[in-house]
Amino acid sequence: MRIIVVDNYEEMSKRAALMVASQVTLKPDSVLGLATGDTPSGMYKELIKLYNKKEVDFKEVRTFNLDEYYGLNPENSQSYYKYMMNNLFNSINISTKNINMPDGMAKDVDDFCSLYEKKIKTLGGIDMQVLGIGGNGHIGFNEPNINFEAQTHLVNLDEQTIEANSRFFKSIEYVPVKAISMGIKTIMNSKKIILLANGLNKAEAIEKAVKGKINPSIPASILQLHNDVTIIIDKEAASLL
Repeated sequence: MRIIVVDNYEEMSKRAALMVASQVTLKPDSVLGLATGDTPSGMYKELIKLYNKKEVDFKEVRTFNLDEYYGLNPENSQSYYKYMMNNLFNSINISTKNINMPDGMAKDVDDFCSLYEKKIKTLGGIDMQVLGIGGNGHIGFNEPNINFEAQTHLVNLDEQTIEANSRFFKSIEYVPVKAISMGIKTIMNSKKIILLANGLNKAEAIEKAVKGKINPSIPASILQLHNDVTIIIDKEAASLL
């Protein structure tokens, strides 16, 4: 596990974008696992800048998103589909047929999750997975639990997660209570993992993930067992290390 501590969010975003761009340059048909939310949005802006300067080409890249709210139409302004289109995909030359995202409107969730897993495996697995971390230590929407859920599955969202995400909605009543998420095994099967975190509100989760015991109560702690993890955090998120 490599930990890179930077001064601020902007530097975190730039370092992460350069790592993703290097991955794509070295392997143009890379399979990328992508995250959503406030944390990676700066990285996506930096990737768009690199693309506009012709320093990276996404023509052959395939992507799989970590998660999506269940029961939220893709065209809803708060769906992760909309987030990805607005924050990255509409601004680069990725082929729409190479974009894969969980279907929050899937009628048969178990069948969808099985097909999602199968497609990841068919493409040889995820080459580089980008992660954020929740204040409760979750990665993707794998919430603190008594066990590690292995593969893509339907999740009941933790109250802390619902409250944290309520800032994106009119009120907490509008926040979905379920989501489809890649499982821990799917994430851990990625060849490389980048985890991003910034701010004092992530410091405790980072400390427990990096220095604590491996425990489903802190899902990110499982990353200690992966052989190629890079954690890029600002000084505030690193303050308890």
